[in-house]
Amino acid sequence: MTLSNIVLAVTATLMALIAGLFYAWSCSVIPGIGRLPDREYLAAIQAMNRAILNPVFFLSFIGTALLLPCCSYLHYSQPASASFWLLVAATLIYIVGGFGLTMVGNVPLNNGLDAFSINGATPEALAAQRLKFEGPWNSLHTVRTIACIVSLVLVVIACIRKS
Repeated sequence: MTLSNIVLAVTATLMALIAGLFYAWSCSVIPGIGRLPDREYLAAIQAMNRAILNPVFFLSFIGTALLLPCCSYLHYSQPASASFWLLVAATLIYIVGGFGLTMVGNVPLNNGLDAFSINGATPEALAAQRLKFEGPWNSLHTVRTIACIVSLVLVVIACIRKS
C-alpha cells in the first residue's frame, strides 16, 4: 500500500459516507417529514439542521472536499493516467455540485429557516415559511445527491483501475 492508495481508500470511504447520507435523506427523511403538518415539519427540519452540525458530519462533508483534490494530485503522473482524470472529475463534481451547492444553496435556506420563530407564528406564516423552504431545499438536495453519487462512482472506478 502506497500513501496515494491509502489516501484514495480514505477518500472513497468519506465520499461513500456523504453520498450515503444524502441518498438516505432523500429516501427516508424527506418523504417522512413531508407528511407532517407545517408546524411539525418546520420544527423537525430546524432540529435536524442543528443536529447535523457535528464533527462526524463535518469529517465526511469537509474531509471529502479536502481529500479529493489531494487524491487527484497524488495520482498525477506523466502521462496523466485514467485514474487521475477520474479523480479530477470526481473532485470538480463534488466541489461544485455537492459541497458548493450545499454552501450557496442549502445552508442559506437552513439559516433562514433557523431564524424563523415557529412559536407564536400563525398558520399562514407557517405555511408561507414552509413553501419558501421546502421546494427549493428539496430541489437543491436532489442535485447535490446526484452529484455525490456520480463523484462516488468515479472514485470507485479510480480505486479499481490498475493504472
